[in-house]
Amino acid sequence: MVLPELREAEAPPDIAALYAALKRASGVPLVNLIHRHLATLPGVLPWAWAAIRPPLEDGTLAAARERLAAALPAPPAPLPAAAWVAAGLAPTARAPIRDLVAVYTRGNLTNLILLTALRRELAGLPRAAIAPPAPIPPPPMLPAPPPLPRLDSLAPEVASLVQGLAARHGDAGVVPSLYLHLAHWPPLLAALPAWLGEDLSPARLPAARETAIRLAEHAADALRPRLAPPGAVPGGHAAHLAAVLDLFTRQVIPGMVPLGHALARLLAPPDDRNA
Repeated sequence: MVLPELREAEAPPDIAALYAALKRASGVPLVNLIHRHLATLPGVLPWAWAAIRPPLEDGTLAAARERLAAALPAPPAPLPAAAWVAAGLAPTARAPIRDLVAVYTRGNLTNLILLTALRRELAGLPRAAIAPPAPIPPPPMLPAPPPLPRLDSLAPEVASLVQGLAARHGDAGVVPSLYLHLAHWPPLLAALPAWLGEDLSPARLPAARETAIRLAEHAADALRPRLAPPGAVPGGHAAHLAAVLDLFTRQVIPGMVPLGHALARLLAPPDDRNA
């Protein structure tokens, strides 16, 4: 399944302004797929931005994001330099790839918590009595990534690597944007199954996803009182929004959060090995 999306370069001024606001508030220099998809539904992205804006801007989301990341299972040890070279990757590629993974890690944590909160609020689920975390200052903006490739623009062998990694997640054919972005470095895509081992196996990924969902639901309920949805979902899109939020917060994003956590550690520079 290929979800329709409105990419940043194609956004009209009103949507571009919302994209810019999302990036400023989250400290993430790109707009994630879920928001690019919501932008294709008239009125839905402005509605969603109004709903999630308060915890994004008051510092409680930033604190919840750090708390959830700290609760994830310990990632693998950093990758030895020899393995990097053996994969055919230039030493200079490590820093930009690490920066890209950091962008997706922050974006996925942000969206997993906030959109889980929105999903549960729209479903009318009881709120657990969880105190919100003390707000913290938002972190600085991360470095801007290279352009996001389109799947149909990739060489067939690279597209096959992207699709093969996506298929491991079993997410109804949704291709996570991180894998598309990593297509700038095809040897990395080819090396990931060996580097991540069981952490990228279809047998283990569901358990890691469930852990991320459980942690996100706890974090989300603490932030739900701060949401401010402005009335009903516009344009008769309530059912579609509920289905998309379910797909992204129960399958796509929680499947990528543990992977990004592990990949960030693999890519840590040698002097971070004992951190």
